[in-house]
Amino acid sequence: MTSTTAPIRQARLALTPNTSLAGLLDGAWWPYSRDLVVELPPLVDALRDRWGRVTRITANPVPWPVAPYQVPVGGYAVHVGWFTDQAPDTMILLSYHLGRCDLLVIPPETEPASAARLMAVASAPGNLHTTDTLMSDEDATARRLREARAGEDAREADGEVSSRLRPRPRPRPVVGARMIYLPQNMRR
Repeated sequence: MTSTTAPIRQARLALTPNTSLAGLLDGAWWPYSRDLVVELPPLVDALRDRWGRVTRITANPVPWPVAPYQVPVGGYAVHVGWFTDQAPDTMILLSYHLGRCDLLVIPPETEPASAARLMAVASAPGNLHTTDTLMSDEDATARRLREARAGEDAREADGEVSSRLRPRPRPRPVVGARMIYLPQNMRR
């Protein structure tokens, strides 16, 4: 008999490099869905080399529709503690060997460009931003980019040519120590 289980996807994870610059976060995780039972095993597996065996996590139940108290990972279960006073976009993973790993959890429906920005900032050495601050800053950045795109689209629709499409002026040739303007017929 063959198994019909779906293949496990690799965790989308960005971790802070091992440096002496301590920050508030150890990185960011961008799950594919809000199903913790499916998403947690690849995350725990990806962290095994750096943090050892993750045995317990804490999270806020708001972003997770199903809140299990244990998630099977390999041959053991990871215990889940649900805390409503913890930031919704934070997950803390605990290990026997190296303590704890604090991650920004990026919502699965986040646009790839926003997720990439969040992962880069959250995994930067010495990052002192909380998950709430990172998420609100990214919301503001994404809103400004959408408004800028909408304004550019409106200008292009009105007949203006975008600055990206305007031909750049050709530089004048330089001869010797000063600039000499050549007649049009001598330019290449």
